[in-house]
Amino acid sequence: MGKKSLCLLIASVLIAYYVYNPLPENNEEGWKLMLIDAGFRTLGHMAGIAEKLGLAHYMETMMMLTYLEYAAPVSDEKVTVTDTKMNDVPVRLYVPKEKPDSLKRAVIFIHGGGWCLGGTAMSSYDLLSRWTSERLNAVVISIEYRLAPKYHFPVQFEDVYAVTKYFLQRSVLEEHKVDPERVCISGDSAGGNLAAAVTQQLLDDPDVKVKLKIQVLIYPALQTIDMNLPSYQDNKNMPILPKSLMLRFWSEYFTTDLSLMEAIETNQYVPPEFSHLFKFVNWSEWLPERFKRDHVYTSPVPGKSKFGQKYPGFFDPRAAPLLVDDVKLRGLPLTYVITCQHDVLRDDGLMYVSRLRKVGVPVIHEHLEGAIHGMLLMNSGPLFLNGGQIAVNNYIEWLNKNL
Repeated sequence: MGKKSLCLLIASVLIAYYVYNPLPENNEEGWKLMLIDAGFRTLGHMAGIAEKLGLAHYMETMMMLTYLEYAAPVSDEKVTVTDTKMNDVPVRLYVPKEKPDSLKRAVIFIHGGGWCLGGTAMSSYDLLSRWTSERLNAVVISIEYRLAPKYHFPVQFEDVYAVTKYFLQRSVLEEHKVDPERVCISGDSAGGNLAAAVTQQLLDDPDVKVKLKIQVLIYPALQTIDMNLPSYQDNKNMPILPKSLMLRFWSEYFTTDLSLMEAIETNQYVPPEFSHLFKFVNWSEWLPERFKRDHVYTSPVPGKSKFGQKYPGFFDPRAAPLLVDDVKLRGLPLTYVITCQHDVLRDDGLMYVSRLRKVGVPVIHEHLEGAIHGMLLMNSGPLFLNGGQIAVNNYIEWLNKNL
């Protein structure tokens, strides 16, 4: 074998090794998903190298994805799109042009990205909001909350809460010709976390007279107590959101001190005074049998870490909505939860569904078999997957029937 052939063979093997990553057997678009994942991993490797060299924070490099997907606020014949502010928080507002004088529905949308990435102007989120506005004849308020690592908890929560509370004023709803009986809050991933937390908080706010009709939680992150759930074990190397990245997101939400992430990895970081929270994430009680598989429940071990005192927000329900007593769940509106089979956050959503049903909250649960995290964003361009488009259509159709 000549030197050129040998070099070509070695290069081919290295490329194949890099591109190939074990994927779910029941995914029908495996090779396309593999290429998408290779792109995400390349960006992750670049971010890691840049951080080690002291050139940029990890998340600053990862934000390249957000910038590359930028879509200007362009109106069309069906929807008027504007970038504006509500209660001093930037939002992208979508107003349908059909029947301009009629009362409309409204969707308050919160983007995902681990509280560190993403934005209302990403083309995938822009398209989702456009389609929602157009097909539901609804006003969509997509919130541009501040991001980590520059801003930490509870800033993200406070931004979303400020917009939601402002919009729910009757005078503001009237200004936008929105029916106060038909308002929904929705979010994906970290956005689902914020949507769940805001909806809980609104129940105890005496200043808010208008109630949300629906909350939609799309593969939400809901708890900070147990990072060794079956879904974290089974999907730790799955595309888009491997376990290592999710732990980094949780850590960055609270601090740039990476020692918090190192503590989380041990799953022994919960101080004894917070051990009473373990019952809320006891998956042996809250997970449906088919998701337990061959896993044996082992309760997280209380640690000697002082992170509970240093970062008390880590166990705050505004950051981890699953960590509340049942009484705090009663009174929540009709809830639609979407989970993905091959997603580290799958069990967070499943346990919330079980707990809500236990206290009598009406819940509709849609589980996407064979799907990975971020499925609703696989709706256009090089990230397009048939499964993503189907998920988007199901989401909008459910809203159309229930909002």
